[in-house]
Amino acid sequence: MKLQVSNSPHVRDKATTQSIMLDVIIALLPATFAGWYFFGIRAVLVTLLSVVSCIGFEYLSRRIMKRNNTISDLSAVVTGLLLAMNLPVSIPLYMVVIGACFAIVVVKQMFGGIGNNFVNPAIAARIFLVIAFPKAMTSWTIRAGEWFSLRSVDAVSSATPLTLVHDGNAPSMWDLFIGNKAGCIGEVCILALLIGALYLLIRHVIRPWIPVAYIGTFLILVFFFGHVNVFNFPGGDFTVLTTWTDLFYECCYMLLSGGLVLGAFFMATDYVTSPLTVKGKLLFGFGCGVLTFLIRYYGNMSEGVSFSIILMNILTPHIDDWTMGKPFGEVKENAKA
Repeated sequence: MKLQVSNSPHVRDKATTQSIMLDVIIALLPATFAGWYFFGIRAVLVTLLSVVSCIGFEYLSRRIMKRNNTISDLSAVVTGLLLAMNLPVSIPLYMVVIGACFAIVVVKQMFGGIGNNFVNPAIAARIFLVIAFPKAMTSWTIRAGEWFSLRSVDAVSSATPLTLVHDGNAPSMWDLFIGNKAGCIGEVCILALLIGALYLLIRHVIRPWIPVAYIGTFLILVFFFGHVNVFNFPGGDFTVLTTWTDLFYECCYMLLSGGLVLGAFFMATDYVTSPLTVKGKLLFGFGCGVLTFLIRYYGNMSEGVSFSIILMNILTPHIDDWTMGKPFGEVKENAKA
């Protein structure tokens, strides 16, 4: 793998991989606890199984490959949390283990471990599970019954807001914001995700360039080029959206639905798989926004965040090449005669 180093000045920092991962874990806790609250104890089981499986596979794979132990850097814990947050609560438990194995062993360790993976392990595992087990990965539920029930059959099947919005049965804006909706465990509560994102921004773990470019690009495209004649929002008949208010309503609905906020702040900003420069980050976010819009509006899937981010992950080395500045005083080598 080609090492890309940004131009000077370089800043010395006491931050370590472990401290950064600890901050990410802390930032993910509000959304994790919200998912547990809305989906019940089975969400707790799925989350813990995902984290423990990722730690176990990291330890075993490093031992088999005769490499030093790296579970203390907490990166496997972050991968396990992110994977769990991208799973429906009703998923069979053995699939959680398969996803953890794919994320850690195939995507991360087979490419050399942390810092060498070319795509986000949690996103890659989610896409792998969607392709391998499409029915299980698209069976959304809303808990109805005892909180302590471990059986997924105690939940009521439901479509996601991105699907329901087309038939007029979608939840209200408030329900979308607080998490009272169907979806993956960690994506439903936008309020909790924003609290975690604010923590990361205050701690300078992430910068706003990618999330702002990602969400901003997506909302601009929705506002000007969205399908304004196919929505029937709650609170009124908006089958034909013509006013500025209606278009703004559509933008808000698309922002609060699905995994856009989770993806923009917690997965697209991954250090290893995102560009180094500010220009590169803006271009990366722009690409994610365009791809998410195209998939949601013109593809055969209601969501598009994971596929958008992983496609831009693959382009990251090229984006770095295009946007990396020249060191001051560098002289080009003379062309060969």
